Amino acid sequence: MNVALPALIVFIVLLPGFIFRSGLKRAERTSVDFSPFGRVVAEAVLWAVFVHSAWLALSYIVCSRQFEPLVFMNLLSSVPISQAKAAEQVGAEFFWIAAYFVSLLVASHGVPIGVRRAISNYRFDREGARFSSVFRFDAPWYYLLTGADFKKSEEPDFIKVSAIVEVAKEAVLYVGVLDDFYFDSEGQLDRLILQNVSRRPLASDKPLAKSVAGTDEQRFYPIDGDNFVLRYSEAITLNVQYIKLTTAETVDDPHGQPVSS
Repeated sequence: MNVALPALIVFIVLLPGFIFRSGLKRAERTSVDFSPFGRVVAEAVLWAVFVHSAWLALSYIVCSRQFEPLVFMNLLSSVPISQAKAAEQVGAEFFWIAAYFVSLLVASHGVPIGVRRAISNYRFDREGARFSSVFRFDAPWYYLLTGADFKKSEEPDFIKVSAIVEVAKEAVLYVGVLDDFYFDSEGQLDRLILQNVSRRPLASDKPLAKSVAGTDEQRFYPIDGDNFVLRYSEAITLNVQYIKLTTAETVDDPHGQPVSS
């Protein structure tokens, strides 16, 4: 009895499910998936059933090819004669079977990317959406730093980030517009790319009662450069502000002069 062959067959059959599951997830962690092993396998098996059903149906429509369950069962059989006979049948259709699995593996990698983009574009995963519990990704930093939880019509035009960083044993406040962000292999926020950054020592804060219009801008010092890299590990606090730009409407005052509101 060839024990290695059934194990290889099971691996090849389930592989598209694992690839599809991995591609569909928007995971911030890239090195290790800490999901329970049983959950990973169960999801992969379900996706494998789904993708094989779809691909077998497509094969029947396009190529008039039908799945032969008996051949598959014989390949997994412990009877050497049945296993050998099934292997001969597979060999006779090797090129079609190879094309089937190669195309399925390619589709299992590409289709989830399109599905994930569609979910994000139509905001099916937005908090408060009808089916958010089904479509929502396990990516808290993504939702926080992209504004993906806003409706399409209400999404911010840009995101302002304020961070306190200790420089030479002095707390310095950095403020800028978020351009991009990156994670490390463990899924922790690694660095943020900011633009139009300015800074000021936190000691320059003034009591609210003594603040005067325009003094906030004067207390900040602009930083020259196109992109400012802020490492999250060096930030003491991080503040995220979503900013939506509105178009000023022009109306006429009673004296016939245009007024912006």
